[in-house]
Amino acid sequence: MALARADRGIDATARAFWSQVHPVFMTPPLAASLFGAILAGSLEATLAVIHVVAMFAAVYTAHVKDGYVDFYIRGEDDDHPLTERGCRVALVLSTAVFVLCCFLLFVFVDWLAVALVVPTWVIAYYHAPQLDMNPVTATIGYPLGISLSLLGGFYVQTETLAAVPLGFALVFLVLLSGIKVIDDAQDYAYDRSIDKRTVAVLVGPQRAYTLAYGLMGAALLAVVGLAMTRVFPPTAMLAALAFAAVGFVARRATPEVATMLLIRGSYVFLAVLVAAVWFEPLVGLG
Repeated sequence: MALARADRGIDATARAFWSQVHPVFMTPPLAASLFGAILAGSLEATLAVIHVVAMFAAVYTAHVKDGYVDFYIRGEDDDHPLTERGCRVALVLSTAVFVLCCFLLFVFVDWLAVALVVPTWVIAYYHAPQLDMNPVTATIGYPLGISLSLLGGFYVQTETLAAVPLGFALVFLVLLSGIKVIDDAQDYAYDRSIDKRTVAVLVGPQRAYTLAYGLMGAALLAVVGLAMTRVFPPTAMLAALAFAAVGFVARRATPEVATMLLIRGSYVFLAVLVAAVWFEPLVGLG
């Protein structure tokens, strides 16, 4: 049976599998893993690569499962590059890679490293059609995965947790949850029609926007506060300033444009934080 819907052959199948790599949503979890490793102060490249591959496999699983549900079950999408069998094969392969990474982390690190990684796959696999029907889990699923990626990236290097990575993980959880509320608001009409209870459906679009920007504002204030108390490097405040500028512009845009701006603004936010930690490492990490 064919694995790709559009055509047959190795090239067509490879393109169909590769189509499930969505850089916009794939990049933050992988970058968060590397950011966690950078926070550790010393980098063991092999462990960093294993953890990044595990995060890639988890997010790939999410993309395949989400696409399968939206096209074959909900009829939400107009097309999908993989057949139903192709989706199942992709899920088996990505899960096998993830399990292999977990085994390697158990061997080279310990069981807690695995415990920090496994929930990312659970969130990915059960996002659709289970978790995305509830306003809380639909909102925090992806941000929580990124926070866990950061913590896991740090832990596999140090075999411990500390205040600084926990602080960054919390900031990303709150900031990205705000962005996710805006993202979900794009599909308000459709989500309401299928009883998909996102925040926008639950409280209405306008209140959802207010809540979203409130969450993002709280995350930026947390960065400033932690930088002023020297938990974060003082230059981390530049990241808050940069994202605040993006948020100000996004506030006046449509949900679709706002989402695009805010996601890319989160890239800038992370890049400035990486630079802040890279050039001003914190001794002892809290």
